[in-house]
Amino acid sequence: MRQTLIAATLVASAALPLQAQETNYPLNLTNCGVEISFDAAPDSAVTIGQSATEILYSLGLAPKVSGTSVWFNPVLPEFTAVNDGIERIADNDPSFESVVAKKPGLVAVQYEWHVGESGIVGTREMFHDIGIPTYIMPADCDTKDNSTGGDGTRTGAFKTASVYKGISELATIFDVQDAGEELVAELQTTEEDAIARASGLKLPDDLSAVFWFSSADLEIDPYVAGQLGAPGYMMGALGIENVIASDEEWPTVGWESIARADPDVIVIAYMDRRRFPADNVEKKLEFLRNDPVASQMTAVQKGRIVQMDAHAMSATMRSIYGLETLSEALSEMSFE
Repeated sequence: MRQTLIAATLVASAALPLQAQETNYPLNLTNCGVEISFDAAPDSAVTIGQSATEILYSLGLAPKVSGTSVWFNPVLPEFTAVNDGIERIADNDPSFESVVAKKPGLVAVQYEWHVGESGIVGTREMFHDIGIPTYIMPADCDTKDNSTGGDGTRTGAFKTASVYKGISELATIFDVQDAGEELVAELQTTEEDAIARASGLKLPDDLSAVFWFSSADLEIDPYVAGQLGAPGYMMGALGIENVIASDEEWPTVGWESIARADPDVIVIAYMDRRRFPADNVEKKLEFLRNDPVASQMTAVQKGRIVQMDAHAMSATMRSIYGLETLSEALSEMSFE
């Protein structure tokens, strides 16, 4: 009897998750090619980029966030109330002075073009010289060359491992590893379920798609997703061919070229941002239905247009939710 109880206890113990280790400070990390160090968990943070904001919220660190900036869409619903109580420094690009004025213990950044060698908010050196460490999400620098200007060029395909890396490193910086492990596990389950759903569908072997993020003007070439970014990951994971051959993150490609490729599915971004006319999803839909070239594409004729959260099209935690959106949309389409 005693041996049975001991065996049962051992089995039960093995089924329990292991407690994550505490962070040993000082902590030294290499982040996007820059050495950063922490003597203790930062007491506050300012975010430049919605991805960094939502990851910190998801790790239970909202009380430490003193300011946010660079928003594409409303915050994830579960964080609406807490986000309403945190200052939004800017909808888009904040000034260097407005970030520094918050005296943050860390500046967490989504895009290197905001804070980097040629950062439009400031360089990392500018922040580090006044004692403010910066952390750039690895999804924007791993397998990516941001020295090419604009949105940069991928040197290798985006993988969700870079998102999980960012979550784990921020969790380590703030000494909340348990929360980090739980968040990564939840996202991995979502990713696996989305792929399994699509694999169970009878999709054509040559299924193709194009992702349209926005356009500086509806009369000129649109910004569409290249092969190696987050949309490329979604298409590859679900067995879809991207009709855009470029390795640039968001190349501009003419509608005539896209129409010749005739994608089976068109994925369009919806967002609150209104920097360009085509940021408005209704303007995108109106264009696709009425433009003499775009309206003739099979995806438009068959109504195979998927609306996706713009933030999911960037290399972020939401890319995994975007994969789920696309997988669910495919399950409701007919390709006969």
